[in-house]
Amino acid sequence: MKKEPLLGRLLEDNTLFSVFKVVVTIILALLFGFLILFLTRYNPVEAYAALFRGAFGSKRGFGETVLSTTPLLFSGLGFALAYQCKLFNIGLEGQIAMGGLVAAFLGYSITGLPPFLHLPVCILGAALAGAVWGFGPGYLKARYGIHEVISVIMMNHIAFKISAYMVSVQGPMKDRLDEMPASPFVMDSAKIIRIWKGTRLHWGIFIAVGVSVLVWFLLYKTRTGYKIRAVGKNRFAAETGGIDVKRHIILAMSLSGALGGLAGGVEILGMHYRLFSAFSPGYGFDAIAVALLGMLNPFGIIGSAFLYGVLRSGSILMQAMVGVSKDMVSVITAIIIFFMGVGDPLGRVIQEKMVRKRHGAVK
Repeated sequence: MKKEPLLGRLLEDNTLFSVFKVVVTIILALLFGFLILFLTRYNPVEAYAALFRGAFGSKRGFGETVLSTTPLLFSGLGFALAYQCKLFNIGLEGQIAMGGLVAAFLGYSITGLPPFLHLPVCILGAALAGAVWGFGPGYLKARYGIHEVISVIMMNHIAFKISAYMVSVQGPMKDRLDEMPASPFVMDSAKIIRIWKGTRLHWGIFIAVGVSVLVWFLLYKTRTGYKIRAVGKNRFAAETGGIDVKRHIILAMSLSGALGGLAGGVEILGMHYRLFSAFSPGYGFDAIAVALLGMLNPFGIIGSAFLYGVLRSGSILMQAMVGVSKDMVSVITAIIIFFMGVGDPLGRVIQEKMVRKRHGAVK
């Protein structure tokens, strides 16, 4: 039997073509970053070498890479879950803030509980806070048709201001024994244990990977997940088929918010151990690129979150050694979002044309 050429398999297999598109997107983004560095009179080779050395060149560096991967994985899953229902949840940053706030409050205010009870209570509280913050925009979308982007942006601002107020000078969560605008430290029973001596890496990464498996199972192995995806594919057809569209819009946004709340809760309980204003450096916004680069698949998002963890942790050494601002990572992130956005429709057109041309040539 004659083996089908690689090009033929690439064109006919949508999954293989999507992976190819992601690889091309990453290469193009790095090339554009290379060009920008060159035009701004930096040495691109030295800059990228420092970036990857910072991410992998030491025990501490690799620990920071995986540490950055954890909240990116949670938030990327949150964006992907909402997007499967064709909802654009850019409110994950606010949901992260509220999750972190509730986790910190439960972490220092509850005393006397053993770790096997206290830690789950804090984590579940963070998830519930994020779910509540996602429920509002989901309800407004389902009940009144208010676009979720508008409502989640407003919810972001509310969350940021609440978080800042809580730890301000007269804020109710301010640690009175410390001049820093932060809450008291959480109890030891609420801390996520660190697992690698000499680093800040903690068990949160395994929680995130476990949640990835659960999200995959929900989306692709349950009726609820099928209905969420059906609503995202065609709401009118889903409603005709007997699916409660409004209910699943609210559910998708609430679950997405819960994943954002988990990101904030795990970040506080595993890394900072206390709440302070703006503790997230933008994980909720990076979630868009992480989810798109992972092709909205929970297992793909594990890989894309790790890539962004590499960029985030490596950018610190890049800035220290070469002088390139770590904001360069944000530029690469924006380029990836751009190419993924343009590449989706453009890639389908190119694929269809090449398939037709190939079949025409065979005939």
